[in-house]
Amino acid sequence: MKKVLASFAFVCLLSNALMAQKGYSGPRSLGVSFVLNDFLSAQRIRSSSLESVLRDKNWADFNEMEPGLGITYFKGLRKHIDFAGTLAASYVNYPLPNRPRASGDALLLAADASVNLKMFPDEYWVSPYLIAGVGAGKYKSNYAAFLPLGGGLRVNFFEEATLFVTTQYRIPVTADNAAYHFVYSVGISGVIGKK
Repeated sequence: MKKVLASFAFVCLLSNALMAQKGYSGPRSLGVSFVLNDFLSAQRIRSSSLESVLRDKNWADFNEMEPGLGITYFKGLRKHIDFAGTLAASYVNYPLPNRPRASGDALLLAADASVNLKMFPDEYWVSPYLIAGVGAGKYKSNYAAFLPLGGGLRVNFFEEATLFVTTQYRIPVTADNAAYHFVYSVGISGVIGKK
């Protein structure tokens, strides 16, 4: 219940920030990305600490992560705020909490809606941003809700295409059907429709 109330308070505060900026409607774009799901690093951090994982160089290697593909829709809401909606699909061996790990991979579908709080507006070539949102996922017959929090970096190519790199830490809201994990993505998006 605490997570639900915290999520509600977060959305209320975020909506105030969205309404405070005026007079801008940015371009719409559609992107495709390569996704890596990192369950192992999050599990190691939760069983010890971030400091010990970094000190012992115990972060998961690429071959210990689970790959996938994602499609993202971006829409500029304000000069420093974008909406991002992502649908990602991966074949993973998902570690469900308090259950033995199943053998073999299955399809994990995850969708999230988030805001990207950009340091610089779209006219700049490079802009780091923070990510906050809500999401839902389906793995086998399990449905889950999560909060994606993280950051990213955009590289703007002549206001027509964008290279984006993101890192999200997904915090489960439904603790029985979701696991804490990182999602890394690299993709490219192009402007659709009129600017």
